[in-house]
Amino acid sequence: MGEQEGPITAYPSTEIKPQNQEGGPGLDKNMDPYANWTQLEFWDDNGKPYLKEYEGRGLLEGKAALITGGDSGIGRSVAILFAREGADVSIVYLPEEEEDAQYVKKKIEEAGRKANLMAFNLRDRKNCEKAVEGHMKAFGKLNVLVNNAAMQEGCEDISDIDLDVTEKTFQTNVVSMFAMTKYAIKHMKRGDCIVNSSSVAAYMSNPQLLDYASTKGAIATFTRGLAQQQAKNGIRVNAVAPGIIWTPLQPATKNVSDDAMKGLGVGACPLNRPGMPIEMATLYVTLASPFGSYCTGEVLHGSGGIEMQG
Repeated sequence: MGEQEGPITAYPSTEIKPQNQEGGPGLDKNMDPYANWTQLEFWDDNGKPYLKEYEGRGLLEGKAALITGGDSGIGRSVAILFAREGADVSIVYLPEEEEDAQYVKKKIEEAGRKANLMAFNLRDRKNCEKAVEGHMKAFGKLNVLVNNAAMQEGCEDISDIDLDVTEKTFQTNVVSMFAMTKYAIKHMKRGDCIVNSSSVAAYMSNPQLLDYASTKGAIATFTRGLAQQQAKNGIRVNAVAPGIIWTPLQPATKNVSDDAMKGLGVGACPLNRPGMPIEMATLYVTLASPFGSYCTGEVLHGSGGIEMQG
């Protein structure tokens, strides 16, 4: 990478090009540049950044994890890192995302673990039950549930908002999370855990993504309440609140211009760039592993230094 204003980094910032994947769920394979799912940023003795593959340490050895939205973006990175830490992994994704899901399956198996792929639209609560049943049939246990599936559409003013889209957003982001947890919790035992995907938008909101931001606030509240409810059962419940992360959710967002992707995240946070999925996935590993054994009801922020409010 060449020199740029602000911090020098091994990850791209200004190189992100105008692009759009409107009309369906975003695919990792169509992103330019590709998101970084598995390589951590290191620094040499001269203060130059370089990337190195994430290597597991057996933190999730013998565990079985179920991840919604596990085909792309943050979910993809979480699935691969969990496998490298020793877990067998089920991922749930939309049928249109089959190609991305097959890539994740390959990476899980390369890590020496078993992969279970399930193509379901989780807005249908019956599919949430089927997803849990499919995971249990494959692995016989459920140690980590990651509620990550989400959608968003832009709207500049609430007077123009499409309430059908608002309902769809809440069904995808919140109601499916309730349903997945309802059906999963009966299979979980002391020492197991749940990790939910909230967002920086839960704390700062976003005037162009009002319904999405509202769902992410609900997820943070859901996480805290469920943690208190399940503490007596020894089941930990936490969340991660990503900032501006380079995932297919960005170019796939409807009613946002192609140019909005140019220089994504530059100037929006002190680190002066978007985050990469790998940089969030390590937080999920922390919360799902013994490293997070005293964390419950917590929300870990990965925002590049954005000042939180509230």
